Amino acid sequence: MSFQPFSDEQARVIVNLDQAYQVWMGVLRTLNDMPYNMRIKEVSGREYLYEVTDRRGSMKSRGLVDPERRAEFDQYKVEKAELKNRLAQAKDTLKEQASLYRALRMPMLPAEAGKILHEADRLGFLGDQAMVVGTNALITYALEANGFIRDAPDATLDFDMALTSMDADEDRSTLSKVLKEADMTYSVNTERPFQARNAKAYEVEILSAPSRVGGQVVQDRPRPIPLPEQEWLLNGRRVDRVVGVRDGEAVRIVVPDPRWFALQKLWMAEKPDRNPQKKPKDRRQGIALLDAVWLTMRHYPMGNAFYEELPDELKPHFERWDAQKPPRE
Repeated sequence: MSFQPFSDEQARVIVNLDQAYQVWMGVLRTLNDMPYNMRIKEVSGREYLYEVTDRRGSMKSRGLVDPERRAEFDQYKVEKAELKNRLAQAKDTLKEQASLYRALRMPMLPAEAGKILHEADRLGFLGDQAMVVGTNALITYALEANGFIRDAPDATLDFDMALTSMDADEDRSTLSKVLKEADMTYSVNTERPFQARNAKAYEVEILSAPSRVGGQVVQDRPRPIPLPEQEWLLNGRRVDRVVGVRDGEAVRIVVPDPRWFALQKLWMAEKPDRNPQKKPKDRRQGIALLDAVWLTMRHYPMGNAFYEELPDELKPHFERWDAQKPPRE
């Protein structure tokens, strides 16, 4: 296996980037929880307090302005100004760390993927309702391994996300809202209703374990394609990391347990109806990731207890890898 550990400087930037992102996202969410705007408007000679609910200028009245509502309005203005100042400072720190991350040639996500993940995290969709399951996950595993996994190609022109929520909830953010907030040009592919594309032809595919299909509200789009093998990716412990993006931003990404992801890749490499052009990459990714877990991620055990958890379909893949796994130092 070709594995290159990160330098001390690279490892330090990963930690600093994570801390900077968490501070920035925390302030951003607090700001988002506030009313979009508030305004005092005169109607028929009387002043009313209005809450602006969206960027289009939609408003709802909070009633006549009295001392209590005037104080509410003044406090809102002060708090929002303070939060905007804190957000700007946090953003400067985040951009500085993201620039260092990029300068050190660390693994990075495509800009389009970054935009989706930014909105998914801001809206509380990431983790609770979805995780990344495609090739983009390899970047996250590299950070978890604290090194470059050279034999696992991570270049991709699309984005695969799996829905993970058990129950539908009308009050939560939807997938369609996440995509539209990321890029208004996203639309569902009518021929492949589990796929969305934007004006740049960037493709987003939505998958789901059959047990999680009901976690999406009926009117939401795209609709996921249910795949039995996605059930495996619900097992184990997910990896939750902050990674750099090629446009100089940084985002949080949540991906499946690396052991289950790697074994699913090896299974897909032998799946009869799998695209033959994708099978070699599946195999390389699966082997390289299992090697990386074995060598560097000892918090993900690979012993008999894990083997006994595996379904019969995955045990042969684990056995073949185990017979040829690289020696630990």
